[in-house]
Amino acid sequence: MASVPFTKGLHALGSGHFAYLQPSGTWGYSNAGLVVDGDQSLLVDTLFDERLTAEMLDTMHAATRVAAGDITQLVNTHANGDHTFGNRLVTNARIIASEAGAHEMAHDAPPEALAALMTQAKEMGEIGTYFRAIFGPFDFAGVKLRLPDETFSGEKTLKVGDKSVQLIEVGPAHTAGDTLVYVPADKVLYSGDILFIEGTPIMWSGPVRNWIAACDRMLAMDIDVIVPGHGPVTDKDGVRAMRSYLAYVEEQTRKRHAAGMDSWEAAQDIALAEFGAWEDPERIAVTVDTIYRELNADESPRDVVALFGRMSELCQRYTPQRMCAHEHH
Repeated sequence: MASVPFTKGLHALGSGHFAYLQPSGTWGYSNAGLVVDGDQSLLVDTLFDERLTAEMLDTMHAATRVAAGDITQLVNTHANGDHTFGNRLVTNARIIASEAGAHEMAHDAPPEALAALMTQAKEMGEIGTYFRAIFGPFDFAGVKLRLPDETFSGEKTLKVGDKSVQLIEVGPAHTAGDTLVYVPADKVLYSGDILFIEGTPIMWSGPVRNWIAACDRMLAMDIDVIVPGHGPVTDKDGVRAMRSYLAYVEEQTRKRHAAGMDSWEAAQDIALAEFGAWEDPERIAVTVDTIYRELNADESPRDVVALFGRMSELCQRYTPQRMCAHEHH
């Protein structure tokens, strides 16, 4: 694979494929993809707010002459706002998502809730400071989420001009409804947040075995180029690294669960090993908690604010230079 620089903006991958990248890939700075063939085009995901999405669509138009109103299809790989909150700007596209992803989009963390949270954050102590550090760069005020027009379960094939595009549901894993977008003829895959490259994944849904199976599935496919949900463009080496992290955290978590530790004790106790250099290492707190919930068959409502509190605490421990819970000056 020819190396694609990890710089902000649109990168041509050849054969009508483009990656829109947002370094460093940390919280909220996601990637998107564009597939163009003839007069048809498919966008893979939008960005975390409408300002960033408008900038992306303008950049795509300048480079490809495909305007926002010309995009015929939009696939949301999953429900998270950093992949969906700009949907409304893609005015004429048919929006497609997995049924589970669309359900989660309609019920979880709407933009209005994030806007309210950012208003309240100043009164929330260290957790609030962490929220402001990770979500402060984005403008949720006025974002109105446009939900999918069409859903599917399992697999679905779309056409973009003469290209066949396969949608492959691999969730629940990162979220309830994760989808891969694969163009077999060009050996290009858009993974959504099934891949974080040089960044620590966060598993909100699980089970972890589903995510590992999704990695195995990608490794078995004929792929040269992968546009991840966050981080630089990659290939199967990036999949192997993600699989290694998930397998390691699962093994270490099971050991501590068997030893009688609770999920927070386990998250603090697991050594990050070779994964410690990845961005946002504190996300292990959520992934460990998700694995514990699976092991305990715990389906009770989650205290998401408390989980962000754990991440804030680990962030200060692992990467204090990130000002995780200290005011920015």
